[in-house]
Amino acid sequence: MLGVPVRGMIVIGVLGIAGVMYVANGGKQMTSEQGAQICKITVTADVLNVRSGPGDMQPIVSTMPRDAVADAQPRVENGYRMLSDRRWVSTRFVALTSDSTCK
Repeated sequence: MLGVPVRGMIVIGVLGIAGVMYVANGGKQMTSEQGAQICKITVTADVLNVRSGPGDMQPIVSTMPRDAVADAQPRVENGYRMLSDRRWVSTRFVALTSDSTCK
């Protein structure tokens, strides 16, 4: 195939996949602990403001009703937890679900 041995194509493919996984994980190495971690929150407030950044002064981009469940990230900053879609919610008004392994 175009003068490239099959073994070379396999090596290039594996390196390409590893590069895509590295970029998809924000430039950090993926560890087995990260891959197995489950992080979900449940809303405990009547209506929860979802913000564009970790702070009270950040714009509200949406709201969530009580008992709504959402995927989250382990990242907490200024009392706000990052959701999986890079939006933020106050940790005062959410609780980790029973199956969450993040802190």
